[in-house]
Amino acid sequence: MVGIQNSSNSIPTVADLEFPGGPIPLNSKFYIDRSGAETHACAEISKPGGLICMKAPRKTGKSSLMLRIIQGATACGYRTVTVDFQQADEEIFASLDKFLRWLCVNVTRQLKLEPNLDDCWDETLGSKVSCSIYFENYLLEQIDCPVVLILNEVNRVFERSDIAKEFLPLLRYWHEQSRQNETWEKLRIAVIHSTEMYLPLNISQSPFNVGVPIKLLDFTAEQVQDFARRHGLDWSDRTLAQKLMKMVGGHPYLVHLALYHLAISAQNCLTSEGNGAARTADLEQLLKAAPTQSGIYREYLRKHSIVFQEQPELASAFQKVIDAENSVRLEPLVAYQLDSMGLVKLEGNNCRVSCELYRLYFQRQNLFGDRPSSFGIQELQQENQRLQALVNVDELTQIGNRRHFDSCLRAEWKHMFRNRSPISLILCDIDYFKIYNDSYGHQIGDDCLRLVAQTISRTLERPADVAARYGGEEFAVILPETDASGALIVAEKIRANVKALNIVFQPNIVECLPNSAVTISLGIACVVPSPQNDEATLVLAADEALYDSKRHGRDRITLSTLLNFRWAAVN
Repeated sequence: MVGIQNSSNSIPTVADLEFPGGPIPLNSKFYIDRSGAETHACAEISKPGGLICMKAPRKTGKSSLMLRIIQGATACGYRTVTVDFQQADEEIFASLDKFLRWLCVNVTRQLKLEPNLDDCWDETLGSKVSCSIYFENYLLEQIDCPVVLILNEVNRVFERSDIAKEFLPLLRYWHEQSRQNETWEKLRIAVIHSTEMYLPLNISQSPFNVGVPIKLLDFTAEQVQDFARRHGLDWSDRTLAQKLMKMVGGHPYLVHLALYHLAISAQNCLTSEGNGAARTADLEQLLKAAPTQSGIYREYLRKHSIVFQEQPELASAFQKVIDAENSVRLEPLVAYQLDSMGLVKLEGNNCRVSCELYRLYFQRQNLFGDRPSSFGIQELQQENQRLQALVNVDELTQIGNRRHFDSCLRAEWKHMFRNRSPISLILCDIDYFKIYNDSYGHQIGDDCLRLVAQTISRTLERPADVAARYGGEEFAVILPETDASGALIVAEKIRANVKALNIVFQPNIVECLPNSAVTISLGIACVVPSPQNDEATLVLAADEALYDSKRHGRDRITLSTLLNFRWAAVN
């Protein structure tokens, strides 16, 4: 039985508790630095040419640590760039040249510079040399401070062996150049991935042999006790932590979810009793239901079930693991996949089940027999469709994400091409958002992003119009069958509606702000798709129009014409 602490000052309210899901906020008391991983990572990034490599299964804290690396780098006055390969379309991996160009443009945009690939790219020299020249002679030369390049979800690159065997040695080369070149000293790299790289690569070419490994270990019993205390639970009896860990191990997300529900239960007991006396929450009941369809882990476990339904070879291999009394040897690629899912622990060439939760759940679900699982193929398919929908939603703002934007733009471009109809694109950027974030804090900054995003979305009146978070504080609006005049009307409504939110913004470090409230700048591009242009042309034109708005005072709209690239400012 689980009690809550007697000190009322140490008991968090229901509003104080954080439901585990995304990265743990920077100011959260629920973040635990395991084995000094944060200190270790930030120390390495502070070194000239620093390179760190972080591998861990999903939902074990990589994103939370990544936020703290960014915070540490920003505090040191560094510029940070995050490239998430989950955002890359399949087309990006069609060739090394296209992949490296995408990387360069992505980094350039985040550094708020104008893309200048044509001056650095030379087909005779090849893509890798051209990319290095672009970084050294263009990007790093223009930045007078260290640049931290965070490469997230690099496992997507691992899946394309032809790209990986060229790109990974390139990272190694950049790191080695920092030992002899002052310009390259500015570049610090963090490589983050959830799966093992299983690719034949010369030891002298791999960045993983020279990068400092950052390990995210499971919680220890002492850390679980500390985590319980932060949730207002009295777990001075060590056996409580041991019972939970017997079921879920020290998996950060699984532990966090259990403590969250126990804390909620404890708060409900206090509320119902009304006198503040400590009541107990039933840990035994939670653990009994944990590996079932009514347990708190059901959604998390169903995602793994869907993977097993789609990949029977993984299911068969995992069946061997959960049936074995000791660790078993599996084919390396399969073992690495199960490890990346967090279902097994690797022990040399063998692997064993990570915790009893997985063993009990999948034994009961009978996913590996001849019959379907207890909740059926149809429900699995419905669940898979729901999860696919979530993949296209930005978690913070609850509008479309970059993946959704890219997919919709491709589809609408093809549709407009067939119909010979115009398509317009609006790119929006919150003015001085970095200063706003630094002035009021990241939590208030997130609130600002949500308000602006929802306002943009609500301004759109047609079902076919698409609003998405393009990246950071930038948003994009796709307007099919809309000419320039129509796009200007929509853009002005968006600009006025955001300004009407009257989000207070009065920093002392910026003089002559155009307003005392948050505003946005907008860039518009419009074209009728034809064989002479493509989606990238439309995005580039809107992007240049947006930066023209920012150069000329912000809180305004600039319209681009793709035919002559002459800008007309619209106040």
